[in-house]
Amino acid sequence: MSESTVAWVAAGVRAVIGAHTQAQDAGRTDDIVELYTPDAVLELPGMDPIEGHDALRAAFKAWEPTRPQLHLVSNTVVTAKGDDEATAASDVAFLQRGDSGWAVQLVGHYEDTLRRQDGVWRIHRRGTTFQ
Repeated sequence: MSESTVAWVAAGVRAVIGAHTQAQDAGRTDDIVELYTPDAVLELPGMDPIEGHDALRAAFKAWEPTRPQLHLVSNTVVTAKGDDEATAASDVAFLQRGDSGWAVQLVGHYEDTLRRQDGVWRIHRRGTTFQ
């Protein structure tokens, strides 16, 4: 795989991760769901896997922010598996603003598998762990 293809894949994957973060913190549920493949799976500690657009929409709707929040995603390492598949490992800190200011609510890690479908990168699987 050429260096330019690897860079193109990494840029596309990072754009999806960033768009997800922005949409989640703004409570834009439909925008979040569009970033997933129709058969996507979201895995969170202590919960059954959330599978498919309808289940993802219900989950993210239930998690819409009630106060300002930020998911700070960093240290993302993208590995291209081909022109149409990649993995990404990222660290995340979740902050929420309360009466006394901003506070870290949790720290975790994402393990994402993304696929390019119809020319668009989407999350196929997101595994989340909390630390």
